[in-house]
Amino acid sequence: MQIPMPRPVQLYFQSEAFDDTVRVADCFTADAVVTDERRTHQGLDAIRAWKAESKAAAKYSVTPVSAEPDGARVLVVGRVEGDFPGSPVMLRYRFNLEGDRISALEIRA
Repeated sequence: MQIPMPRPVQLYFQSEAFDDTVRVADCFTADAVVTDERRTHQGLDAIRAWKAESKAAAKYSVTPVSAEPDGARVLVVGRVEGDFPGSPVMLRYRFNLEGDRISALEIRA
């Protein structure tokens, strides 16, 4: 089942599915900020490095289970499963959008 969500968010999760770290970064604005595991990554180079590090640390997949758009913000709940302790987990992905790109992403349990 496909969850309806704005195009940049949809592209983010498609890129995740294909482990495409370059394409993931292309979903973001040049000065975007990602906060994940209490660490902040700002700018495209930092976002590429964050995603490459995440993919190298554990093999995992994300399946969006719900999306709640609210103007330029979208909250997606995703089921994350893989070869890490505690798998699977449900995470909240809070996206801020700017035009056709993501300007901020915060990932929390």
